[in-house]
Amino acid sequence: MAGENADDKTRSDIELLFRELEGLSILPCVGGRLFSALYSSHSSQSAMLPASVIEIIESDPALAGRLLSLVYEKGLGFTAGDISVRRAIDKLGPAVVREALFSANVMVPAENGNGHDRFSRRRLLLQHSIAVGCCAGEICRVVSPAMSFELGYLAGLLHDVAKLAMEQIMPKSFARIVEQAEAEHSSALNVEQNLLGVDHTILGKRLGQQWHLPQEIVFAIWLHHIDSAALSNSIAETRIAKVVHLADCIARECGLGQSGSYDSPKNIEQIGESLGIEGQQLQEIRDGLGGKVETRCNALGLDIPNALADYCQSLHAAAARLSGTNRTLGEKNRLLQSDSSHFGFIKDFLLSTDLHGLAIEAGRNFAVRWQKFYQTGTVILYLIEPVASRSFEAVVVETIDKSRIVTVNAPEGAALLPCGIEDKFDILDASEHAGWLFEQLEVQLDLDEAKIVPLLCGGRAVGAIIFELRYPQDVERFREHFAAAASVGALVLDMVISSSRQEVLTEHFASLFTMLKGAESEAVVEEVAEQSAEPSEVPCSLEALAEMAAGAAHELNNPLSVISGRAQLLSAGETDAEKSRMLRQIRENAGEIAAIIEDLMAFARPQSPRAINTSVKEILDEAVQLAREKTEADHINIQIGVSPDVPEVFVDSAQIVSAISNVICNSLESYVDKSGPIKILAQADAATDIVQVQINDLGRGMDSETIRKASQPFFSAHLAGRKRGMGLSHAQRLVEFNKGTVEIQSDVGGGTIVTISLPCHGQ
Repeated sequence: MAGENADDKTRSDIELLFRELEGLSILPCVGGRLFSALYSSHSSQSAMLPASVIEIIESDPALAGRLLSLVYEKGLGFTAGDISVRRAIDKLGPAVVREALFSANVMVPAENGNGHDRFSRRRLLLQHSIAVGCCAGEICRVVSPAMSFELGYLAGLLHDVAKLAMEQIMPKSFARIVEQAEAEHSSALNVEQNLLGVDHTILGKRLGQQWHLPQEIVFAIWLHHIDSAALSNSIAETRIAKVVHLADCIARECGLGQSGSYDSPKNIEQIGESLGIEGQQLQEIRDGLGGKVETRCNALGLDIPNALADYCQSLHAAAARLSGTNRTLGEKNRLLQSDSSHFGFIKDFLLSTDLHGLAIEAGRNFAVRWQKFYQTGTVILYLIEPVASRSFEAVVVETIDKSRIVTVNAPEGAALLPCGIEDKFDILDASEHAGWLFEQLEVQLDLDEAKIVPLLCGGRAVGAIIFELRYPQDVERFREHFAAAASVGALVLDMVISSSRQEVLTEHFASLFTMLKGAESEAVVEEVAEQSAEPSEVPCSLEALAEMAAGAAHELNNPLSVISGRAQLLSAGETDAEKSRMLRQIRENAGEIAAIIEDLMAFARPQSPRAINTSVKEILDEAVQLAREKTEADHINIQIGVSPDVPEVFVDSAQIVSAISNVICNSLESYVDKSGPIKILAQADAATDIVQVQINDLGRGMDSETIRKASQPFFSAHLAGRKRGMGLSHAQRLVEFNKGTVEIQSDVGGGTIVTISLPCHGQ
């Protein structure tokens, strides 16, 4: 100190020290208890903090204040009545709390040997803070249910935070303040003002604001020495300050700890009355306070005689555990690096594989990358699809730059895969199971080190891979990685195989359909239709089409399901955006092909109609609703008019609803905004005993050539790839099955009229 009384420079220096203070230190005894509890056998790996750790945090101002400050730093905050250490732990989570606890500063003794006096003053100050906290919490319980015990406790625990800070950063000055206050039997507040030019209430307020403590606690730190008569009970913050003031007086009266003030507490009953507390209630609080304070002090280990040695022992144990944890993490890190490199191998293979290419080329790509990644010798990969053939292709990779594809013939009786790996993964000696293969390939291979593993997909093998292992001791070490890599390779190869088969079937399907379409003439269709006695009889060309569609559907649906399922499986764990997009396209295209097959089957072999007398108005209403669902339009302009004399029609209502909805959808497509208008009129023709339904639109219309082709399957006036062209053809097929007719009138730019004639009675 420059002199007996403070000057402006002294005050500025002290305020600067406080602004640079990031937090309070803990005593060695607290550190010993804390680290021992954190590294207990039950808590080191637990997601929850043990109760003993929470009790230590709640009992120590440095730790409790740090957690309250962290809540603000993390942008979490408290709500009214929500302020407590346990709520702070819930908000922050165990991991953040553990990190904060391990980073807590621990007081160490000074080199000049006065550590004992410092620790003694600190323990007494801590005991006083705990006593005020326990007392303030109990006062809140008595005063009102609306006053939070937890808030009162924390406000009392932290009320002398500035004194703890003084003792930490300016211990000699704090010791002088305490000595002078004791000699003069005065309050530390007065001595601080004389010596420092500022007292602990102002410094504490600034620390509370600097550490972003809750506002109620900041007010209690600042105002707990103000005359209670000057504090209003109607303001929550000042009411808490009055509670802490009363608690401070009671704790000093009971001689619990030492705050550094030696003046006699006054007006305790008067302050209690101002808070609505009776004398008997105050006495009960006094009587129970000592036991509560003792429990808290024991949790912190304030009574441990050799606290520093205990702390060092706990620190040594913690260091030993950290060393073991570090070794475990190091091993896990090595495993993660190995897994990561395998992921890179798989990723490169997936990105470089053409799913629409040849399966054997995809196999070559996989075999080359297998050899490169695992640093093996010669690699042989062969595919066994289709299983009915004894002849198949194999890839031989001798070096990364030297590979070839050969055709292999399996002898009769030779197993394409060794027994035991047809449906489960294992690593076998290739020399015992693939001698016939080596004879045909003429490769330089150390048979003693050659291994064979299956390429399994969905519990079945699509092939196998044989490789010369240069490091035999690595077989079991890499078993899981071999299995994972082989599984991914098999999955992709199976997709390529299925895609290739689908491509071949599609080409064959298209060729057959073109041939049928070219051979069919309208005259033949009309002639056969006139000779047909039953509506279920199909013209010969359509019968052939139906048989072809049924066979194609059977052959295509299985590989389509595999393709879609495998793509969905791969996309479930995919994080790469581009690969996710490609897999989504695969699923969507597979679904589109399946829908084409379904449409074709519905056209070629619709179910026999189940005709009943049905209201025309009901049919039209349902058709409009179905069209709205198909187009997913928010609004469509359709007007329906049904003449009063229109009788019921004798049809399969579900089929006619589907047919009319298809026509409505086509009409909507003729508009740019796909919303209409469309006018539908239903009239009776008594002479012919039929009902005519006219569907009129004012869309783009059609020329004569388009009208002629409009009812042909797969014809569409849209650009290629936009529509399947089954709408009108399917509609006409269903109407004719119900012994009705469809006529189309249209002009380019003048709209279209589709007239559907339906029978009124069965014939």
